[in-house]
Amino acid sequence: MKKHLVLASALVLAGLSSTAAAADSNWFVRGEVGRSHAQFDLSGVGSDSDNDTSYSLRAGYWFNRNFAVEGFYSKFYDQDFSYQAPNDANLKLSAFGLGVVGKKNFGADGNGFFIDGRAGVTRGKVEGSIDGFGSDSATSTKAYFGAGAGYDFSRNFGLSLNYDHHKGSGDGISITANTLTLGAEYRF
Repeated sequence: MKKHLVLASALVLAGLSSTAAAADSNWFVRGEVGRSHAQFDLSGVGSDSDNDTSYSLRAGYWFNRNFAVEGFYSKFYDQDFSYQAPNDANLKLSAFGLGVVGKKNFGADGNGFFIDGRAGVTRGKVEGSIDGFGSDSATSTKAYFGAGAGYDFSRNFGLSLNYDHHKGSGDGISITANTLTLGAEYRF
């Protein structure tokens, strides 16, 4: 399944490369910071949820004003907490991803108000440690999706409010992270 996804992505990118040469295209870098709501389901133990500051660093290529590919790293959660006193514990959630972005500008010359959507695949990682018990980690590959609305102030710079939904699982734990972030994008 994963091999087919990689092959299909490569074919799509190869087919778009001839379009990219003629299109109004740009590389971009993007930073996002906001709040993540993480829901944890532990098999045999129960579930819990918590909030933490989230950030994402993204980079990609706009093939035209409406379509881009992106790669990113996101940190959703990194919290210390008390686990059956006197033991302290730490839980970290992060992901690397690759996806596509669709965008619709409503202003003249591709500037002004816009909406966007994005989807792709992430390789998520959960790391946990409990003092006196050691540490462990698990990874999983899952789909992600998101949407945003914002304003492009120029051909090179825009701000947006974004919502993203990520899932992960492994070793008896299932995690859902929903993030709301403010993003700044620079295109060059």
